[in-house]
Amino acid sequence: MLLGISPDWIPTLDNFVAESNGELLSVLNNSLDTTREESSIFIWGEEGSGKSHLLQAVVQKARALGLSAAYAAGGVPQEAQIVAVDDVELLDEAGQISLFTLYNCQRETGGMLLVSGSVAPVHLDLRDDLRTRLGWGLVFQVHPLSDDEKALALQQHAQARGFKLPHDVTQYLLRHGRRDLPALLVMLDALDEHCLRLKRGASVPLLKEVMQMVNEL
Repeated sequence: MLLGISPDWIPTLDNFVAESNGELLSVLNNSLDTTREESSIFIWGEEGSGKSHLLQAVVQKARALGLSAAYAAGGVPQEAQIVAVDDVELLDEAGQISLFTLYNCQRETGGMLLVSGSVAPVHLDLRDDLRTRLGWGLVFQVHPLSDDEKALALQQHAQARGFKLPHDVTQYLLRHGRRDLPALLVMLDALDEHCLRLKRGASVPLLKEVMQMVNEL
C-alpha cells in the first residue's frame, strides 16, 4: 500500500513538463492529425526521462478522440490506428519480426507507430531491417529534466492529487531521493498516503519517515 500510485492519475500530454522537450511535445500533440506526413515517431532517452509517460499519453488522447489505440512495453500490441511500443530494445526475435510487419502495415494504412528506446535507432541492438526503418521516421531525444523542472513536475503532481507540497519538502526530496522523475513521483504518492493516514500535512519529518520505510522494504 505504501508504494501504491493513485489510480486517478493518468499520464497526459498536458501534465508532462515539456521545457527542453517542447518541440517533441508539439509533434506528439499533432501526431493524431490525419493530415500529418509521418507514420512513425521514435523517442529515446535515459531511464526516467518520461518516454513511457509520453507514449501512454498519446494512446490516451487517441482513445479520447475515438481512435483505436494500443500500448505495450517490451512487446508488440495488436494492430490499431495508433500503436505505441515502449522499450523496443527488449523485443526478442519474434517481437522484432512482428514490429517490422507492423511498421509496414502502419505506413500502408495511414496509421501512426510510436516507439521508444534507450538509445537512438542507429545504436539499437536489433535486426538491421527493423533498426533502419525505425530511423526513417521522426527521431527525438527526450532530454532529462533539471532539478527546477522536476520541482515543477512534483508541484503539478501534488496539485493533481489535491494536497499541498511545501517548498522545503520538494527540495529535500530532490536532494535525497532518486534522480529519475517516476521514482520521485512514487515517493510523493507514498508521502501523500502517509499524511492521509496520520491526518497531517506534508513535512520534511514525515517525508523522512516514508523514505526510511521504503528503504527497509
